Amino acid sequence: MIVVPESQQATDGRIRVKGHTTTLAETAARRPGRAGLTLAAALLLLPALLPRAGASAQESARPSGDWPAFRRDAANTHHSPLAQIDRGNVARLRPAWIFQTGVTGYFQAEPVVVEGVMYVSTTGNHVAALEAKSGKVLWTYSHKARTEKIFGPPSNRGVAVSGGLVFEATMDGRVIALDAETGRLVWDREAVRPEEGETETASALAASLSDKPVQGSSRLGFKMPPLVADGLVIVGVTGAGYGFHVEDERGGLDGGAVVGIEGGYGRRGWLAAYDAKTGEERWRWYVTKADGWEGDFAEKTPDGIPLNRDIAAEKAAAAQHAEAWKVGGGSLWMTPAYDADLGLIYLGTGNPAPQNFGLTRPGDNLYTMSLVALDVKTGQLRWHFQQVPHEQWGYDVASPPFLLDLPTEKGPMKAVAQASKLGWIYVHDRTDGRLIGKSAPLITHKNLFVPPSPEGTVVSPGPLGAVSWHPVAYDAVSGLAFAQVRHGAATYTVKTAPASGSRGEIRYTETGEAKGEPTFSTLTAIDLARGGAVAWSRKAGSRLSGGTLATAGGLVFSGEEDGHLDAHDARTGEILWRFQCGAGIGGPPVTYTVEGRQYVAVAAGGASFTKASGFGTGDALVVFALPE
Repeated sequence: MIVVPESQQATDGRIRVKGHTTTLAETAARRPGRAGLTLAAALLLLPALLPRAGASAQESARPSGDWPAFRRDAANTHHSPLAQIDRGNVARLRPAWIFQTGVTGYFQAEPVVVEGVMYVSTTGNHVAALEAKSGKVLWTYSHKARTEKIFGPPSNRGVAVSGGLVFEATMDGRVIALDAETGRLVWDREAVRPEEGETETASALAASLSDKPVQGSSRLGFKMPPLVADGLVIVGVTGAGYGFHVEDERGGLDGGAVVGIEGGYGRRGWLAAYDAKTGEERWRWYVTKADGWEGDFAEKTPDGIPLNRDIAAEKAAAAQHAEAWKVGGGSLWMTPAYDADLGLIYLGTGNPAPQNFGLTRPGDNLYTMSLVALDVKTGQLRWHFQQVPHEQWGYDVASPPFLLDLPTEKGPMKAVAQASKLGWIYVHDRTDGRLIGKSAPLITHKNLFVPPSPEGTVVSPGPLGAVSWHPVAYDAVSGLAFAQVRHGAATYTVKTAPASGSRGEIRYTETGEAKGEPTFSTLTAIDLARGGAVAWSRKAGSRLSGGTLATAGGLVFSGEEDGHLDAHDARTGEILWRFQCGAGIGGPPVTYTVEGRQYVAVAAGGASFTKASGFGTGDALVVFALPE
């Protein structure tokens, strides 16, 4: 039996933990057949037991100064061994060059740098190859979308580079390969038509639900940077569990988000692998389980927190909604991690559909809201861990998982970690998915897993997280993970649209920011080598976005929605340097070297959620270096 924190709901609606929070070290120590470390032993053995997470074959073939893939390595650590820029000299960091894409808005891409060439995708899925030391344009690719009916804004989060090709998955449902030297289109695979089978549109129905402009639809497309592994280009669709969202100038929830229309509204999410040379599809894995997606009707989460479900009502409705899995949602937001030795990829899945409204999808809704491991060659499911069965609050497992070697007295244990919207970092055995433990809470919880209600239920965290899609950096030497954490609550209200003509009344859930509740961001360091304790936490001046970068120079780089890129001391969280980039930071920062000089690059184009800062959106890739 795995020992995990036993939680209870207090009278004030906040989560309490009986006695104390079980640490990762304590949990490992109590597992049968596995000897764990005490905290003191972990401290003594840390240098020997925590080498850097295993490098991918792709990374080992590149110079150490490259940033050859999303998050740099297949372990998804977003950590660099470069140390030319360090605590002592980072205050001297200055812009070295700026590349303006010419396409304003929603610039969330992470650049890739291979052998002195930077490859970056832009809003609208255009791609540019740049000289990484100067920003000189080597070639550009202009993407011509086949449909304007895409999911959400035309954002893209990056490309992959391997075997002389640049791979991109596009918002209009295509996977393409470009020649890395010329930008010539080598192959173009239409994976899905975004509008085919759409089930929610901004139509008269939407107009009946709100007096404000509404956008959104269950259309499928790609946001994530592809993973190239074992000769395959692996990508997953998003938009499967989307709902109507009221357009909000602030980019938040203040205008309300109409989500979870009662009935069969949604799509079926999936991950697919394509031959890197030809583009032919090799396998496809669907998130929603065709047989038995109801699961066990769990009353608690796997770590023991009550879900407040009406199990009897769900079972009574199960026969009527036996085919709900066909439109069951499960978007895939970010790139999987990859363990070449085990032959497994690890990814998080999104919320079920209808979003925030569970009456027409009885059961646990497998395999939404899960961390899953798939066989890289076949796409076969090896294991899953469902963080929230029958989820109703928008807690997608969105931040990309990362691999680590967890110390035990028998040596390092292969583990995989995932920073959750729920406000914890979960750590699992990489081979079988068993929960080793979870970190200390990163936020203050309130009414967690209390269902939406006609009166309005205030819940913390809201659908924007704790930790959303933004990558978490992990330093295997120190054992610290660095997360951008959002603190905030939402109000979930069940409403009814009156009958109109031949259409009967429709129930739905509206989500808005909870008035009077604190909302802010922190950069938080979590010590995974020492039980998952919070090492330090620093409140930011504006909402943090884009993700974090950690370096061997003892630095953590983190972007803010007001346009600042900050460099923190990894030991204390102190800000040592910051620069105003002119627009909200929307993508993760990276670092690389060319001819012995270290650079730091970040996309400053903002996103919908940066509008509240007043900086809005932009089009600049800003690259920094120390003065020569």
